[in-house]
Amino acid sequence: MALILLTVMLFMGCKDNTKVQPVRKVQKFVEPKGPRVMGDNTVSRKVGWVGGIYTVEVKRHADKSLAKASDGSHEYYDNKISVRILRQNGSEFFNREFTKADFKAKVDDQYYKNGALLGIVFVRSEGPELVFAASVGNPDKSSDEYVPLVLKISKLGTVTITQDENLE
Repeated sequence: MALILLTVMLFMGCKDNTKVQPVRKVQKFVEPKGPRVMGDNTVSRKVGWVGGIYTVEVKRHADKSLAKASDGSHEYYDNKISVRILRQNGSEFFNREFTKADFKAKVDDQYYKNGALLGIVFVRSEGPELVFAASVGNPDKSSDEYVPLVLKISKLGTVTITQDENLE
């Protein structure tokens, strides 16, 4: 028994008490090469409209074939946004891709030249129309510079675009 106790004491006395420090890898911020992307996304929502239930799907994706947008410091790929509306039985009522060019008449030259199509978002059904908020502006996510627009799709599938005078 004394031999075992002595062996344990020797073992503990020889133990290296230095603590191992974790190695932290420092990651440098690397400036992206080439144009930036604002981020792709898809939003799908069921909506009661003109006596039925419709699915409104809005998809945004960067499109490398479009003219590039700029925030003054960096270039960005502009976006295409598709709006698709499906009837309750799954048949397609409406399907269209929008680009910044669709909003040219409603934004000034500076926003049209340097800005990007930032988004289209379903807001509400209003009688015979589906109402969407849209925006063209500075592609930098931290910026709040944009032109607010209203896009309406009628029950006949016609599209109207106006500047949003009611900034709600």
